[in-house]
Amino acid sequence: MAVLNVHERALTCSEEALGALIDSLASDEDTLWPRRAWPPMTFDRPLGVGATGGHGPIRYRVSHYVPGRWVRFRFTGPRGFDGFHEFTTDHADDGRAVLRHTIAMYVRGPARLTWPLMFRPLHDALLEDSLDCAERSITGLVSQPAQWSQYVRFLRRIRGRRQSP
Repeated sequence: MAVLNVHERALTCSEEALGALIDSLASDEDTLWPRRAWPPMTFDRPLGVGATGGHGPIRYRVSHYVPGRWVRFRFTGPRGFDGFHEFTTDHADDGRAVLRHTIAMYVRGPARLTWPLMFRPLHDALLEDSLDCAERSITGLVSQPAQWSQYVRFLRRIRGRRQSP
């Protein structure tokens, strides 16, 4: 089963400002990943090609990295996730810049069930929280904070996670 999942937010700032958020991933100064409410993104070394790590049960390796612009992570787990996820920046015509997260993968075996039933809802909530972190970092506030669905709250409860961001 093919999966294409995209989350993005346009903010009044430069691409460089959003690129700095990408560059901060998994560092002590990380202002993009919502690590207070979700498993932290960690790597075996600083962000760069070849770094391995992940968040929670999701494992990956940095396959491409252009500082200030783009980072791509190739999935190494869970089994059945064959593809990548990435953060990119882009210019918008109205003086804003866009921060985008994309997953492009094929799911096989048990992942054909676990992706739509568990991983996708949790991923969608995590990414909206991440975009809230980006907006808060750039503007100082979040215009419309993401809200977790009852289903996401249920999944987090059975997995033993905190209940509110």
